[in-house]
Amino acid sequence: MSSKKSGGKGTPATVAATRAGIAFTLHPYEAAAGDESYGEAAADALGVPHERLFKTLVAEVDGDLTVAVVPVSATLDLKALASAAGGKRAAMADPVHAERVTGYVRGGISPLGQRKRLPTVVDASASGFATIYVSAGRRGLQVELAPADLIRLTGAATAGIARDRS
Repeated sequence: MSSKKSGGKGTPATVAATRAGIAFTLHPYEAAAGDESYGEAAADALGVPHERLFKTLVAEVDGDLTVAVVPVSATLDLKALASAAGGKRAAMADPVHAERVTGYVRGGISPLGQRKRLPTVVDASASGFATIYVSAGRRGLQVELAPADLIRLTGAATAGIARDRS
């Protein structure tokens, strides 16, 4: 895999990955307007299995913002996230607050290159793939990278924080 730019100066996520010297591939796609299932739409547009494309969610664990990275095929288990982050209670963060703190818009929040580095937990299933896809910092752009590089670059913990949709 080689580092690729998609034109321009990149996003804060691609700049962070480039500075860290990690291998990644950018995958642009047409983001459908008004689509609330950003992750599923991205996976479908790229022809990637839903369990290999990960969404970046921002939650509050005991009042502190925490990033959760889970497959788009699953939902976030808030109790498991709280436990993994060393807290007692977790709830989804206010989207406007999450956008302001990360510097990204909803549907384009990347775990990489956030305005303020937040504690991050990556679902353990990521380690089962040679590479995974996460948002590259804007709707319509995914970055493919090794899970170990994502974990190292974000300082993430790994834990079983996803649960199957049922």
